[in-house]
Amino acid sequence: MNAHTAKHPAVAAKADVHAMVSHETVLSPRFYTTDFKALDAIDVSLVRREWDALIAEMVSDPNKHHFKREQDFSGIIAALEPELRAEFTDFLVSSLTSEFSGCILYAEMARRTSNPDMKMLFKLLARDESRHAGFINEALKDEGIGIDLSFLTKAKKYHYFKPKFIFYSVYLSEKIGYARYITIYRQLAAKPELRFHPIFAWFEEWCNDEFRHGEAFALLLRADPKLLRGANTLWVRFFLLAVYATMYVRDHARPVFHQALGLDPTDYDYRVFTICSQIARQVFPVELDTDDPRFRRAMDRLLVASNRIAAGKARGGLAGAWLRATGAIGAGANFARMFLLRPRHNRLPATVRLQPAW
Repeated sequence: MNAHTAKHPAVAAKADVHAMVSHETVLSPRFYTTDFKALDAIDVSLVRREWDALIAEMVSDPNKHHFKREQDFSGIIAALEPELRAEFTDFLVSSLTSEFSGCILYAEMARRTSNPDMKMLFKLLARDESRHAGFINEALKDEGIGIDLSFLTKAKKYHYFKPKFIFYSVYLSEKIGYARYITIYRQLAAKPELRFHPIFAWFEEWCNDEFRHGEAFALLLRADPKLLRGANTLWVRFFLLAVYATMYVRDHARPVFHQALGLDPTDYDYRVFTICSQIARQVFPVELDTDDPRFRRAMDRLLVASNRIAAGKARGGLAGAWLRATGAIGAGANFARMFLLRPRHNRLPATVRLQPAW
């Protein structure tokens, strides 16, 4: 019996995944909408050679046959120990929501733009994200807890982002997604006895999809140099910090999940930050110094503040309101401390494209 397997899986309570995806928090994956007409004006002439090569690679669909399996996963999640089962289910549901939100946004972008470059790119991105979301959902369906994706499109609120904010945030989410998946994959390749669910075996080629998607957004950003100059570098720093802080808080809320993988959440997150920072030198002229002790102290204080907010919501009443308010102040103050630390500066390379070599 696996060390993480419960003795009586038959009595395992099933998670209410629809309630999970309906519950909105600051850390929840979001659904977005944007200025679709602005896509018509995007010109990739500055990166045309690399753009055409990437699109040709995506059209060839390297992972066309990857997301298939020869066995079902029935009973594997139900057999896990209760705390691990809950945290792993939360991980899968959060991942599915993120993948499906990308699918919905990309499909709408492809439908509503007349720009042939954008139409082709977002059609290909929607294809991949749909495949990812469906694969996760099949794993949940094997446990009788699959998500009705049509319900998801109605249950989630949609948030408006300008195209440039979409580009910053999606570039980072795709590249950090690669860094997260490849770090877990390498860990379990070295320690296969810790692989408590078969889905992790798909992560290597899966994260290469994430890497390719990030390459597309890197080219979109490099195609419009003003997005990486002047005041826009402040937005780059903001999105870097927002993505890192969200990951740090979310991962520390899943201690049993990371323990089962043989990972310490703090060490894992900073390894991922380092990989993401190295990759992002292809496009961002600045990066956060995540090794700075002041950065790490502020990140830990932000985590404490976030936990205080969560405790306040759970407690309710005046005492709960006080905890939420003081937690919000603490989170904001420490986010500002990290944002105001001097960043490192990068000279952008002449060639944008990278290979997933981490």
